[in-house]
Amino acid sequence: MHKDTASILKHFWGYDGFRGSQQNIIGNVLAGKDVLALMPTGGGKSVCYQVPSLAMEGICIVVSPLVALIQDQVSQLKKRNIKAIALTGGISKEELNNLLDNCIYGNYKFLYLSPERLQQPLVQGRIQQMNVNLVAIDEAHCISQWGNDFRPSYLGCSILKELVPNAPMIALTATATPKVVRDIVENLQLEQVQIFKDSFSRSNIVFKVKHSEDKLYQLKKYMDKVPGSAIVYVRSRKMSISLANFLIRNGISASFFHGGIPKSDKEKKLNLWLSGKVRAMVATNAFGMGVDKPDVRLVVHYQIPDSLESYFQEAGRAGRDGKPSTAIIVSSNEDAEKAQQQFLANLPDVAFVKMVYSKLNNYFQISYGELISEPLAFTFNEFCKRYGFNPNTTFNAIRILDQNSVLTLSENFKEKTTLQFVAPKTQIFDYLDKNRKTAPIIQTILRTYGGITDYETKINLYLLSQKTGTSEKQLKQLLQQLADDQIVKYKNNTSDLEITFLVPREDDHTINLFAKKIKDFNQVKQKNMEAMLGYITNIKVCRSVYLLNYFGEKVSENCGTCDICRQEKVMPSSYYLEKRIMELLEIRPHTSRQLEKETGANEEELLTTLERLLEDELISINYKNEYIKK
Repeated sequence: MHKDTASILKHFWGYDGFRGSQQNIIGNVLAGKDVLALMPTGGGKSVCYQVPSLAMEGICIVVSPLVALIQDQVSQLKKRNIKAIALTGGISKEELNNLLDNCIYGNYKFLYLSPERLQQPLVQGRIQQMNVNLVAIDEAHCISQWGNDFRPSYLGCSILKELVPNAPMIALTATATPKVVRDIVENLQLEQVQIFKDSFSRSNIVFKVKHSEDKLYQLKKYMDKVPGSAIVYVRSRKMSISLANFLIRNGISASFFHGGIPKSDKEKKLNLWLSGKVRAMVATNAFGMGVDKPDVRLVVHYQIPDSLESYFQEAGRAGRDGKPSTAIIVSSNEDAEKAQQQFLANLPDVAFVKMVYSKLNNYFQISYGELISEPLAFTFNEFCKRYGFNPNTTFNAIRILDQNSVLTLSENFKEKTTLQFVAPKTQIFDYLDKNRKTAPIIQTILRTYGGITDYETKINLYLLSQKTGTSEKQLKQLLQQLADDQIVKYKNNTSDLEITFLVPREDDHTINLFAKKIKDFNQVKQKNMEAMLGYITNIKVCRSVYLLNYFGEKVSENCGTCDICRQEKVMPSSYYLEKRIMELLEIRPHTSRQLEKETGANEEELLTTLERLLEDELISINYKNEYIKK
């Protein structure tokens, strides 16, 4: 017997009613039908499987591609006092056993896991023992080689049809072309599937492309023009730091976010932005997935994304509350060439992927036929430097290995600090006597780690910082000084990536299994970039119409708000007014009152025209508050 879904929505989420197709989707799921839900970013996809699962007895299996997304979803459910479990990397076999037991006997409602984890025989066997009421495949476009984030491991999701044949399946995505939709239905073996497609249209978002050689000026201008919370997307960690500092220097509170930041710092930065204490977050595409902030007013792409799928998903993080918002790409003449260089010129061929795979195994000293299953800390730049690899091409090669389930690559900052006191005890006591200020800290280290005088010991800088009231930075300086004074042996290693190998080393044979897919992947990337650049260079088709048509939504009605529509809206009378204003400003500067008198235009029409000319940078305002021609 099903519980009332409206009551569940109100009790756990606080909403008074469903949006768009949510209610129809939930009704079909509760009737035991397979469903494909195509909904825009921020359209409430998770509600479509979470509410019906809560309305039924049993547990919902959720397959999701990203660890960060899984962790965020589970965290959100736990905050609502809903029992949920995540099977992420780095779990011991014993812990995995216990978590799976909880799913069978512990009255849990949701089990989140990656498609790679789903392929483990232990996991499959336990799923068969669970009372599964629903299977949800999130980010379902990953199952198609024509999708932007194709992951071959997603093809294995259809095994759930065999493991739990009586449970309905719901596939969800926010970015799917018609070709991808067909792939999803076929590869997941959805039977008599009910397809629901809410319009991807985001009428509250004004889409713009601004071509300018002074991109910093444009960024500041739009930050000043559009009040409220903002995201600025870039493609490199270095650029995220640089632009955040630029905004701060110009009086705009900003922070930066990328995959190489320690987890604790990420949480601090995110919370400052979520709470509004920081206005702008300058970020790589590592930021945004699963982040629930409805009042983002501005999304700026400072560099060209790799595809319209990526762009639409990231731009769609603006205005989730339905209020007017802006999504703009700021582009210079050389940006298109730079994007092609980054995304196309550095696409690896089969031979290069084989070479990178071989060197990765050598780097971690893995012998032929061996499998090391625990996560390994990976310093990417050091790896590239050691073997003389181009970083962009190498990263693309490793991403291909990740997509084809040879390994998993995750951004996870880790710091390993080891310490051993190597000086004789008499020398240590003498050192303590001579360095009275630092003596209490050294004594705390000695008390905390009993065997630290006998062998190299892993120490926790955060814990010592809390115990001693000293910052981690100061602790590192002290430990380095102790090492320089030959009192200790001290190592501090950091990495911002983790690699987990999923198959035994078999060199070329491993890559030959998907060599054709590498060629197909390169072809998809080329087409994605062509479509993205087509959007940038387009000067005739409404931005919204262009995007919706790309995703298979045939519309002809223009949005009326994008830069293309706005340009077309200029009426003949406005054209002549613009011409007259430019003629007057050619002679000398004018105030708005003087222009009103000279042109005979009404105040509203004049101010609208002046605003447009300012926006197009044809005129500016001088220190006397007069309009001048540029």
